[in-house]
Amino acid sequence: MSFDPEVVGATAARLLRFIRVEHTVFTLPMAYAAALLAGGHMDLWRAVFIGLAVFGLRTAGMSWNNIADYPIDRLNPRTRGRMLVAGKVSFREAYGVFAFGAAVFILSAAALGRWPLILAAPYLLVVVTYPYAKRLHCMPHLHLGLVYALVPLGAAIAMHPDDLEVALTKTPWLLVAASALWVAGFDVMYSKGDYHFDKTHGLGSVAACFGLKTADASALLLLTTSAALYVANHLLYGLSTWGLPATLAGAALEVYSAILGARGEVARAFNLNLAVGLLIPLGIFTGLYT
Repeated sequence: MSFDPEVVGATAARLLRFIRVEHTVFTLPMAYAAALLAGGHMDLWRAVFIGLAVFGLRTAGMSWNNIADYPIDRLNPRTRGRMLVAGKVSFREAYGVFAFGAAVFILSAAALGRWPLILAAPYLLVVVTYPYAKRLHCMPHLHLGLVYALVPLGAAIAMHPDDLEVALTKTPWLLVAASALWVAGFDVMYSKGDYHFDKTHGLGSVAACFGLKTADASALLLLTTSAALYVANHLLYGLSTWGLPATLAGAALEVYSAILGARGEVARAFNLNLAVGLLIPLGIFTGLYT
């Protein structure tokens, strides 16, 4: 069979859309911010493999989420257009993407050092169990927050790969907690779109279990707490005031996105939350190097 670059390029583009690779770009800055706050020596080797580990873990997680949720997604009008449900990606391709992502993650963890490799399997376990959380309880949002928290935590461990005690001591825990609450809070807000479907099919979310008003209040609480922790992290590390405007802007956008979500403007809130993932690391980078 002859090599056709157009076919290969089209396939690659299709699979990159399947894993929403653009969202990985918004994840990487938080990883590098946590790594720099954790101290240690950041060289090109470590920077490359931290990036590859994040890419691999997120690729594995996104592909498995689509595979596990296929029976649900094909019933939900909101998700029937997803690539696996619509037949734009085959199950064989989806499993292949998962295996590729898991392999990239494990090999990158091995390149980073002893403890990143030891923790690679537990990390994958947390990620692949996320799709099943809504089948078991009303707080799958916290599981998703934990998944995201693994990114800054893992980056900090990668800076001290041979001594877990030192790594955990150096970990910027306020940043880790703020990141977890940020993602959990937005997921509470986003899940309101599936309120009727989740109630009908017995799936768990704050909205489905406790009502839309409780979901709005929960999202506001989680995002406001996250915003406060991001600002506290900036102050705790004594970062330069030059970085404070970006940190404050990211924190303010979190709170504003919760207000927009309560008004029903979830799409706009989603776009604002992507900016948070850039502004908070920007504040840290600027605060460290000015």
